[in-house]
This record gives sequence, C-alpha cells and structure tokens, in this order.
Amino acid sequence: MKGVVSPLKQIHFERGTSGNIRVHVLPTQQFKTFAISVYIGCPLEEDTVTATALIPFVLRRGSQAYPETKRFREQLDNLYGAGFGFDIYKRGDYQMVQFRMDVIQDAFVSSSESLLEQAVEFLGQAVTQPALEGDTFVKKYVESEKTTLQKRLEAIVNDKIRYAAERCIEEMCSEEPYKLHPLGKIADLPHIDADTLMDRYRSFLQNSPIDIYVVGHTNLQQVLPLIERYFHVHSGTSAAYSRKSEHRNVAQIKEVVERIDVNQGKLNMGLRINTSYGDESYAAALMYNGILGGYPHSKLFTNVREKESLAYYASSRLDGHKGILTIQSGIEIGNYEKAVTIIKEQLQAMREGRISDTELQQTKAMITSHLRELQDSAFELISFDFNNILSGASRTVPALIEAVEAIDKSRIQEMAAQVELDTVYFLRDKKGEA
Repeated sequence: MKGVVSPLKQIHFERGTSGNIRVHVLPTQQFKTFAISVYIGCPLEEDTVTATALIPFVLRRGSQAYPETKRFREQLDNLYGAGFGFDIYKRGDYQMVQFRMDVIQDAFVSSSESLLEQAVEFLGQAVTQPALEGDTFVKKYVESEKTTLQKRLEAIVNDKIRYAAERCIEEMCSEEPYKLHPLGKIADLPHIDADTLMDRYRSFLQNSPIDIYVVGHTNLQQVLPLIERYFHVHSGTSAAYSRKSEHRNVAQIKEVVERIDVNQGKLNMGLRINTSYGDESYAAALMYNGILGGYPHSKLFTNVREKESLAYYASSRLDGHKGILTIQSGIEIGNYEKAVTIIKEQLQAMREGRISDTELQQTKAMITSHLRELQDSAFELISFDFNNILSGASRTVPALIEAVEAIDKSRIQEMAAQVELDTVYFLRDKKGEA
C-alpha cells in the first residue's frame, strides 16, 4: 500500500573474538543467502599504499587449495554460484581492504555439507592461505595483477570527473595521509615483486585490525569455530582503529588551476566540515550536505545547474569519516568566475539559514528513506555496523533516523557556521597558457 512505511527491525549483532580477529554475527532468517565480509585496515602511508592495494588482486588468483585461477573460480560455481569479490577504499586516514562473499542458505539446497562452512573455508583460504611458489607469491600472478592495477589507476586519469575529484582532495589534504589514493601510485609498481609483496602481505595480516561479519540463518556459536578453523592469522597484538582524522582550521583558501587537454571545465571545491561520523552532530552534517548538494532538489543542483544553467552537473559529497565535504561540477571553461560566485552564494545561504521548508522536509525524506532501505540489504547492514567499529560510535539505524528527523534550520545553520572552504580546484584546457 502506497505511503506505508515498513517498521524498522531490531538489529543485534552477536560478537566474539578468534585470536586477533573480531567476529560479528547477525542471526536472521530475512535473507536467502549468507553474507560474509572481511575488513582489514591499515593506516594510509606513502611506503605501503600501493603494495597493500595490490594484495587482494593477487589473492583472487588462487589459494593453496586451488592454486590455479581457473580451478579457484570453478569452486565458486560448485558452491551454487557463490559470489566473491573485494573492494579497496579509504575511511578517514585508513586504507581498507574488504573481501565479500555470498552463498545460498543451506535450507534452500540439497547439500550434505554446510554451504556456510564451505564458504568460510573458501574465503579463509583465499585471504590467509594464498597460492605460493616456494614461500612467496606466484610471480606470474603478481606481474599480471600489477598490470591490472596500473590500468585501474590509468582509468582514473582518463575519467576527468574522477581525476578532478581526486586532484582536489590531493591538493586539499597535501599534508595529510588522506591525499593518497587507496589504489596507490603507478610509479610504485615497478619496485614491487613477489618477494616484497609477500613481506607486505605478512605484515598487513599480522598487524592490521581484522573484522569478520556473517549475516544469515546462523549464530556466533556456529560461526566462531569456523573462523578459528579456516582463518590462519598469527598475531601477538590486538590491533584496533585508533587514528582519528584531525579537524583542521583553514588559514587561507587554496586556489589551484590545472591545465590539460579537456573540452569541459571541472570545478571542484573542498570544505572542512569539522564533524565526523562518531560525533553527535553527524546527523546535522548529513542534513547540511543533503540540502547543499546531495540530491536533485538541493541548492547546487537547483541554482547552479537549473536556474543559472552554469553546470552540466553540480553536487556535493560528505566524507563522514574524514570530516570533509567536496563539491563537484562540470562547467564551460569561460564560466569559471561566475560558477565560483554562485556556489559561494549557496554556502552563504546555508550560513544565513535561508533554507525552505520544502528543502528541509525533502532532504529528511531522502535520508531517512535511504536509512530504512539499509535493512533490506545484508551487506548494507554490515557496512553500517562496521562504521561504528571504525569510528568508535554505537549508533543504530533507528537512532540516526530519529536524530535526522529532529534537525531544524537552526541546527543546520550552526553546522554551516563551522564549515570552512579550504580548496578551489579548476581543471581546464590549455588555451591561453603562457
């Protein structure tokens, strides 16, 4: 029935440890598959970022049980078409590697063996028992995946929207680890071989916080022995996420113009919002971003793109773990000054509290709708919970929805007062270059 909002479910993860691994299990019969996620994080650092990014590419090529890539992938088919993949990204000043696996629940297949156990075994072997030549990685896999990673990095340069976004952050955070791209740097790749990568892999597993999530018709009592059996991680320390992104004041706005062969200008801005995921004011930051540029009804889209026809696209994005907000727009190169002026006017409107009831209510509706939809995805539920682990918060979806609903214009105005424009980055053509 249209207009009926589904009730929020109570989410209770059962938690335990296996050696240095934290284990989180959500018992539920809501889904027809088991969802498994493994998070391994380490500080973003110049010397290790590229090698760390390369590790999951090589791990996906094979394990000691299935050293040939073809056989490794065939085993997923044997598990009724189980899905296996990974992501590499940054959360605050941490580089995160996430492995994901989903496999059909045991109740829906006629298998004599537990599919959950087979999936945990496969994932544990893939992550902690890789295919080897002697006591190091298989050289042909390393060289092949170096090429794959290089192509991924080159694709960012070729996609000018992504390139401008990355360059803005690089300039804005030039003295912070966050300037580094989570996939690393092309220039580092020639210096990595099977031996150096194996050294980095061992250090990565031994010294990094590891969190394993399982969502499905199971419980911690069933999952914990499987983790102990199949994840072979040797570490004498209990690693934890302790590095918090520092809030920085802006002494002077940085203006950067970069000239390359482009037909359309890319105007990006970086702002210090000085609120991060674990703070009580996070809900206000969500609302601020939503009203400024997070949705099609937002100020940037309405005023910069629609009313003034200055931009092909105009939006904003909040990084809650870093405490920064970025604005992205594509403009005619000759409209640079005018576009900067109009965008700054939107920032000033936020500071002055010029927010309509429609903007306020539509933004609340969009944010709460997204939060409600989290309960329909096992991996979204996992991601939300892991954000708490990473930030030290203990937030629930219902609590965040309640906090968002309680935000009024004065709270958004207070948030706007602490937002500082840090960097204006413009990617343009070479015409008129001296």
